[in-house]
Amino acid sequence: MLTPKPHLASPNGGLPSSVLWAQLMLKDRLRPGDIAVDATMGNGHDTLFLTQCVSPGGHVFAFDVQEAALIETRKRVPAEMTTLIHAGHETMRTHVPAELHGNVSAVMFNLGYLPGTDKTLITHTDTTMIAVWEALELLKPGGLLTIVVYPGHEGGADEGRCIADWAAALNSRRFEVQHLRPINRAASPPELWVIWKRG
Repeated sequence: MLTPKPHLASPNGGLPSSVLWAQLMLKDRLRPGDIAVDATMGNGHDTLFLTQCVSPGGHVFAFDVQEAALIETRKRVPAEMTTLIHAGHETMRTHVPAELHGNVSAVMFNLGYLPGTDKTLITHTDTTMIAVWEALELLKPGGLLTIVVYPGHEGGADEGRCIADWAAALNSRRFEVQHLRPINRAASPPELWVIWKRG
C-alpha cells in the first residue's frame, strides 16, 4: 500500500521549500479583507496566492520592473482585487495609498530573476534594501514580511548577506526575526527570512 504524500512536502516528498514555508506562514495569518503587497510580482504566482488569502474584500498591490511580469500576472489574478504596478519595489511607499501605510498585513519578497526570462535581469541589493525598509513602514502591528533569497545566482549571495546583516540589526522590541534555510546541501538553496512586526 502506498503511503500518501504529505500535504506540506516539497515536490520530491521532502520538507517544504522556502517559498512554501513563506506561504504557509502568510496563509495562517492573512484574513479576508486584508491588504497585502507582492514586492516582486514575477509570473504572478505569489500575487495570486495573496489574493486567495485576502478574498473576499481584500486587495493586493504587486510590483515589478519588467512588462513581461505584468502581462503574465494579469492572466492569473482577479483585476478587481489587484493593483499591478510597473515599477521597482523600492517605490512601494509612493504607490501604496498613504491611508494604507501602517495598515498592510503582509509584504512578500521573492528575490532573484523572473523565471523563464533573461537571468541577468535580477533584483539588486541597493534597491532591495530600500524596499525592505519601506515594507516595514507599510506593515501594521502584527503584520508579516517574508523574504525569499536566492544566494546561488550572480549577485544573490551579496543580496543575501545584506539582508542577513539588516535583519540581525532590527530592534528586537519592535520586530521578531526568523531565518529558515537548508543546512546540509552542497548547492546554495533558497533561504527564507520572516519578520514579524510586534503589536
